[in-house]
Amino acid sequence: MNPIRIWLDDARRNPDTRYVDTCDGIRAMAIMLVAWFHIWQQSWLYPGLDLFGRHISFDPLVRSGYIWVDVMILISGFCHYLPWARMNEGDRRPHPVDFYAKRMFRIHPSYMLTIIVMFAVAMATGAYYSEKHLRVDLLSHMTYTHTFFYNAYYATNLGGSLWTLAIELQFYLIFPWLAREFKRSPLMTFLAMVFGSLAFRAWVGANYTDVSMYFNQLPAYLDTFALGMAGAAIHQELAKRRHSPVQRIICSALCFVSLVLLWRVVKGQSASSGVEMIRINQMNNRMAMGCLGCVLLVCSANAGLLVRKLFANPLTRFISAVSMQFYIWHQTIAVWLLKYRVIPSEAEHPNYEGDLRWQILFTAACFLVSFAVSAVLTYGFERPAAKWLQGRWNAWRAQKRMKAQEE
Repeated sequence: MNPIRIWLDDARRNPDTRYVDTCDGIRAMAIMLVAWFHIWQQSWLYPGLDLFGRHISFDPLVRSGYIWVDVMILISGFCHYLPWARMNEGDRRPHPVDFYAKRMFRIHPSYMLTIIVMFAVAMATGAYYSEKHLRVDLLSHMTYTHTFFYNAYYATNLGGSLWTLAIELQFYLIFPWLAREFKRSPLMTFLAMVFGSLAFRAWVGANYTDVSMYFNQLPAYLDTFALGMAGAAIHQELAKRRHSPVQRIICSALCFVSLVLLWRVVKGQSASSGVEMIRINQMNNRMAMGCLGCVLLVCSANAGLLVRKLFANPLTRFISAVSMQFYIWHQTIAVWLLKYRVIPSEAEHPNYEGDLRWQILFTAACFLVSFAVSAVLTYGFERPAAKWLQGRWNAWRAQKRMKAQEE
């Protein structure tokens, strides 16, 4: 078949609004950069590439990898609001209890498994320095409130990455109300979330010399969630219209522009000096990351075939599928591989002493082991547990509805 005809036919095909496959690629990119940063903290491998006699350093991308958490949260807002964006007038809204149950079935079993394993290791190694530390760390994690306690946030023995799941669960509590208001009055709800978040971050910056306990709290991320929800609404509107090759070209170009601008933001973030300035700049760059990430999300889903295949392919689908387990475990696996010297080296501290061979092998091992563990947990535990719990819940809800109808 004529390649031009294939391209034209594809350009006129409207994108799917139930499963936005390019979202997999953006999620994969974000989580890989976050993981690279955490692994770099253990390996101290400064990545680069020699090309045509010129050295290209990826150091800024890696050292600012933590900022891509903002894009992961943006994607959460996008994906959770997409079903609401598809609803027509008069459609039955999802019941909040069903939404809460579905999210808990997806997250809570894996979350609890992580806490059990981490807690057992901490007890076996005597990691807790006091009974109070143990109690606060365990109880706050069990209730998804560990972001409110310094020792459970920065000195936890239960996995440093779990703070984002706490933010997600806190957001889920208010999401059904936010989604209803966003559907009813999108502009006012969007502005309220954005300006509320901007006001909170401005208040934190003006009143605290140490923002460590505030810059990653839920109010500081409401604008990021709002941008994700707005992106879902915009994507739905674009999907209703007949597409054209020109629209595909424009969206493809905007994808490229957004990636270039994202590079500029993260490069500027990597120049931050000192822990406190890193946190303040991350707050200041959050709106830029959210806006550019939103453009990338929407435009990649409506771009040309080549761009869509770049973000939607078997590799990105796999990374996206195991992303929760990979995010939960990669940092701990990197710490354990370093602590127990799984990758041998003649140097006492190969990361600090610049043993390049060790650094490369260690980095590769961290990614490979993390993906292997993530695949086993995703397909052997996370999905079966969620499917079983959801099935039981659906049967119980159906039984209740039948009883209500009989009465």
